[in-house]
Amino acid sequence: MFNIVLVEPEIPQNTGNIARTCAATGCKLHIVRPMGFEIDDKKLKRAGLDYWHLLGVKYYDNLDCFFEETKGGRYFYSTTKAIKTYTDVSFCEGDYILFGKETKGLPEELLHGNKDSCIRIPMIGEARSLNLSNAVAIVVYEALRQTGFVNLKEKGQLTKFEW
Repeated sequence: MFNIVLVEPEIPQNTGNIARTCAATGCKLHIVRPMGFEIDDKKLKRAGLDYWHLLGVKYYDNLDCFFEETKGGRYFYSTTKAIKTYTDVSFCEGDYILFGKETKGLPEELLHGNKDSCIRIPMIGEARSLNLSNAVAIVVYEALRQTGFVNLKEKGQLTKFEW
């Protein structure tokens, strides 16, 4: 499916929620260190609940290591500073969608060098940003919508009745 990349995440609950979104959608989670918490943090595991066995996760020591190991990938950079919105681009299976740390976002040097691949979620001018886990979910589901929700359940099911 898609590759969700968290660059230096700081809040364990956000990372746990994102891990749950990745597990439920078949996306792979990539985490670039340093992190603002330990991976065994109770808050992180509580947010992910019992989905951890469904999650593919890979860790990198820094951004250079990430780009070296994923060389040849197609990257999108989610940032409040972008010109394009997340609906202006066409996602393809295997894309890497990067999200920055909660307090600072992605490094501006990275954004500046990749202007055409930077995407944002529209908001009113007074709002600084959305919660990181909400932003990831919005972009992931747009990417999934564009690619036809491949390999996801086609319908829900009632517990006592049939549709």
